[in-house]
This record gives sequence, structure tokens and C-alpha cells, in this order.
Amino acid sequence: MMPRALPLTRWAKAVVAVVVVLVLVFTGLRLFHQLDDVFGTETHDRSGPALLKSVRDLSRYDAASGNFQVVVDLEKDTKYLPDALRGTRTLYVGAGSVDAYVDLGKVDDGDVRVNDDRTSATLKLPHARLATPALDADRSYAVSKQRGLLDRLGDLFSDNPNDERAVRKLATRHIGDAAKSSGLTGRAERNTTDMLKGLLHSLGFKDVRVSYGT
Repeated sequence: MMPRALPLTRWAKAVVAVVVVLVLVFTGLRLFHQLDDVFGTETHDRSGPALLKSVRDLSRYDAASGNFQVVVDLEKDTKYLPDALRGTRTLYVGAGSVDAYVDLGKVDDGDVRVNDDRTSATLKLPHARLATPALDADRSYAVSKQRGLLDRLGDLFSDNPNDERAVRKLATRHIGDAAKSSGLTGRAERNTTDMLKGLLHSLGFKDVRVSYGT
């Protein structure tokens, strides 16, 4: 005798119905987006011309630049829901650069001393600083993306750039932190010193001293 199947409870039937509806909707939307491969799509750039908003003079000397790469593993979970249903995890390789510069525009008249016969010069410059990290879009990429069912359904209705923006922001922050401990500012100050000494020696100065302060 075949065992009888136990009747589903009302709650179990509701869960099964929801899952079936989600699967059907997801399948239908995927088929809808696959129509692009059949009929083909064209992309047109109708952007307006770039407008000049402001102009400012730069007086800083970019003395060193560092290239960095970081692997970002960003995971977002939702309480009380399994990752297969709601949750994301993105593995992203971020590559970028950070410049170290000396702001020569902050040098006052009292920071530069020259003797009467113009053979000796003493300069006091501000310490080198780090510029804002610049993420290289051509060398940065997502290795993998894991998304729950609800997240994948949401992506079909919108581009949802929030996750991509989050990993880029995190990669930029890690690159900036790495630059702070890389000794880049020290190298920038040494390079600036060499540049100024070479320039002033070519102008006839025999004794050139460069120091750095706040």
C-alpha cells in the first residue's frame, strides 16, 4: 500500500505559492531581457558639451606617486533571511594611485633666505601631503558577485549601482590607508629637495638648504 501524502498546511501552501510566483516572474523577466539579443540594441550618446565651471591656479609640486591594488570582499546580510534569498557578496579588485605633493603656494617671504652675494639659500617648506586617491576604472574590476533571489529580481527593475559604488568607495579608502603607511610623503620631500637644489645650483647658488615644517 502506497503511503498517503500528508496534506500541506495553509502556511506551507502560501510559501510554495510565493516561491512559484517568484520563479515564474524571474524566468519571464529573463526571457524579456533576452529579446535584446534577438532584435539587437543600439546605444546613442546624446550628452551635451562639457561646460567650464571654474579655473584655479595650482602651485603644488607633485613629487611622488604610488600605485596600489587592493582586493575588497564586501558582504551584506539581512537578518532573519537566508543568503540565498536576500544578501549580496562582491569580490572586487581595486587599482589606483595616490600622489604626494608639496604646496609651494604656502611658502612665505620669511621662509626663503638668500645671502647678499646670492650664493647661499635656505628654504623652509610645508610638509608633503597626500592627494585624494584616484581609482583606475580600466584596471579595477569585479571578480565575482553573489546575490540572493530577491536581489537579482530587484536588479531587473533597476541598475542598482549602490553595491558597485560601495565597493569602489571601500577600495578607494583602503588605497588611501595604504598610501599613508607607504612612506610616500617622505619620498616626495626628498624629490622636492633634489629638484630645488638642482634648480638653484643651475642659477649659481653653491649652498642650498631645504627643511620642512608644518
